[in-house]
Amino acid sequence: MTLRLTDEETELLRRQAEREHRSMQEVARLAILDRVKRDSRSEWIAVNTARIMHEDGELLSRLAQ
Repeated sequence: MTLRLTDEETELLRRQAEREHRSMQEVARLAILDRVKRDSRSEWIAVNTARIMHEDGELLSRLAQ
C-alpha cells in the first residue's frame, strides 16, 4: 500500500512522530486503528440505541412525560 500525503500532511505527520518518539509509519498506523475503533464504537452505539428504542420505546415515552 502506498499512502500519498501532501507536503503539509507529511510535515504534520513528521512533527507528530517526533513528539511521540515513533516512526511516521507507526503514527499513521495507530491513527488508522484509532479511527476504526471510533467508527466501530459509533456503529455499536447506533445499533444498540435503535434496539433499545424498538424494545423499550413505549416505556421511554412514558418516562419522558
